[in-house]
Amino acid sequence: MQIYLDYSATTPTRSEVVNLMQTVMAQEWGNPSSLHVWGNRSATLLEQARTRVGNLIHAPAETIVFTSGGTEANNLAIFGITQQFSTPQHLIISNVEHSAISEPARYLEARGWQVTRLPVDAWGLVSAVDLVRSIQPNTVLISIIWGQSEIGTIQPIARLAEIARSYNILFHTDAVQVAGRLPIDVSALPIDLLSLSSHKLYGPQGCGALYIRSGVTVLPILLGGGQESGERSGTQAVPTIAGFGLAAELIAAEMAAETVRLTELRDRLFEQLLGTALKPTGSPTDRLPHHASFCLPDADGFQQNGKTLVRQMNLAGIGISAGAACSSGKLEPSLILRAIGHDDRIAKTGIRLTFGRGTTTADVEWTAVVLRQILNRMGL
Repeated sequence: MQIYLDYSATTPTRSEVVNLMQTVMAQEWGNPSSLHVWGNRSATLLEQARTRVGNLIHAPAETIVFTSGGTEANNLAIFGITQQFSTPQHLIISNVEHSAISEPARYLEARGWQVTRLPVDAWGLVSAVDLVRSIQPNTVLISIIWGQSEIGTIQPIARLAEIARSYNILFHTDAVQVAGRLPIDVSALPIDLLSLSSHKLYGPQGCGALYIRSGVTVLPILLGGGQESGERSGTQAVPTIAGFGLAAELIAAEMAAETVRLTELRDRLFEQLLGTALKPTGSPTDRLPHHASFCLPDADGFQQNGKTLVRQMNLAGIGISAGAACSSGKLEPSLILRAIGHDDRIAKTGIRLTFGRGTTTADVEWTAVVLRQILNRMGL
C-alpha cells in the first residue's frame, strides 16, 4: 500500500491534461509567433490557456504572463518592479516567504536596497499594524505570501493589500499554494501582482504565470523576441501551457466541493494525532484546507528530526515531507519554524502532510496509525 501525502510539493498531472499535451505535441507544434496557419493554431491554444488561467483567479486574459513556474513568476514580480528604479529603494516582505521571494530580496539588499522582513506571531501570521509601521516614503513594493507552504498559515491578504493600496504601494502575493484550493478574485482585491504554478494544481511541471494588474508596468528579466507582450521573452511551451490552462479550468470547477473534503481530511488527521508527541504548527483556523504540519518538541533535534520521520514513513509506503530544508546532506533548522518562535533544535523536527484528489479517509486513518507506531519506536 502506497499513500502520497506531499501535494504541496507537487501534484500528479491529470490524465485529461496529459492527453491534451500529447495531442498538442503531436499535432499543434507550430511556433505561436509564426504568422502561418501552424503558428496561428498554436497561438489560439496559447490564448485559450491564458483565458482559462485568468478565469481561475477572475482576471482578464491579457493580464496573465506565462513563465517557467512559480519561482520565475516571483522573480519577475520582484525584479520587474525594482529594476525600474535607478537608485535603491525600500521593499517589504515577511519572515515566512518562500525562497523565491526571500532570495531575490537578499540579492537586492546586497546591492543597497532596504528590505524589511515583517515578523509573524506564533501561528505565522503577519500583523497589519506591523505592516503600517514598516512603510517608508521610499517603499515601492510589498510582497507577502498568501498560503505558507511549510506551516499552512493563510495570511489576511485582503487587509494587507488594502493597506498597500491606501499608501499607493504596489502589492504582490505568492499564491502558489492557494490557487485551486481557495477562491481568488483579483477583480475584487487590491492585488497588483500574483504568482501561480501549474504543477500545484494537477498541471505539468515547468509552467507558471504572473498576474499583472492592468496599468502596472513590469520590466522583463528575460530579453529576446518580446513574447508575452514583451514581459517574458522566449518561445512559449505551448503543450505545457495548454496543459496548465486545462488543469486550471478543471480545478476551478471542482474547487468548492474539494475544499470541503480536504478540510475534513485535514481536521481528521489532527484529531487522530491528538495526544502524540507531534505538535501542530501554523494557524489552527487560518489554514490551507489540504495542509497538516507538525514539529516534535520532545525530540533531540539531531537523531530524531523531521528527516527521520520522512524516511521512516517512506519505508512504510507513505510519502510526506520534512519541514526543514536539507543542504549537502545536513539538516538545517527551518527558517519558518524559527520565525514562529521555535529554537534550532525544534526547528529541525518539522514535517508536513498535504492532501489532494487521490487522498481518502482510509489513507488518513492509516497514516495516523503508522505515525503513532513510528513515534513509539522512536521513544516519543
